[in-house]
Amino acid sequence: MKIEFWTVGKAHEPYIKEGIELFAKRIASYYPVEWKIIPLLKNAASLSETEGKKKEGEIILALLKKEDYLVLLDERGKQLSSEELATFIQQRANESIRTLIFLIGGAYGVSDTVIKRANYQWSLSKLVFPHQLMRLILSEQFYRACTINRNEKYHHS
Repeated sequence: MKIEFWTVGKAHEPYIKEGIELFAKRIASYYPVEWKIIPLLKNAASLSETEGKKKEGEIILALLKKEDYLVLLDERGKQLSSEELATFIQQRANESIRTLIFLIGGAYGVSDTVIKRANYQWSLSKLVFPHQLMRLILSEQFYRACTINRNEKYHHS
């Protein structure tokens, strides 16, 4: 199973990039992993929130393949413990999912069409985090789940 982390926005900030690269390297011991940064719309300032989400949604949907399993990070999604995330990931692997994609949407979220396309909606927290920080938290939590599934000494219950 290949893991892809997608995010709408700017390139990783230097203070975040170092951590993301560290966890990506660690995750690569378990699964092939890749980050895809979907650039902000060039004319975003001239678009309404709804129009912006719609255009970003069209880009996201065009990048997705029919067989991709899309996990949308959304504040209204289901919250999981680290152990539950590990189980979720293992279940997808057992289902022979080829590509598991975790999507962090734009500043205003994602369009309804992307929400409908998502196979799962996951909320990391009831708190709101900056997008850059979400990338690092997602990377670390995914790595933590991998170590849980392998019974390694990273996570302490």
